[in-house]
Amino acid sequence: MAINYICRHCRTFQGRIDSHEVTEARLGFDSLTPEERRDIIAYDFNGEVTVRVTCDHCREALEANPELSLLTNPLQ
Repeated sequence: MAINYICRHCRTFQGRIDSHEVTEARLGFDSLTPEERRDIIAYDFNGEVTVRVTCDHCREALEANPELSLLTNPLQ
């Protein structure tokens, strides 16, 4: 299973795990609520998983300017 990590705000590629030994439970996905799973994790037809995270740059920008979180796409 390939798992790609992408920033939810700026869409920057953050990393990739490409291993058949990695499970959703080992990554902690099983502790997410169904709503969190829908918001954070996307599955495609090729069996790859995309996880939407917040990169350090966007996290710092949102912490410095909390009003940005009110916008639909604050850090495009």
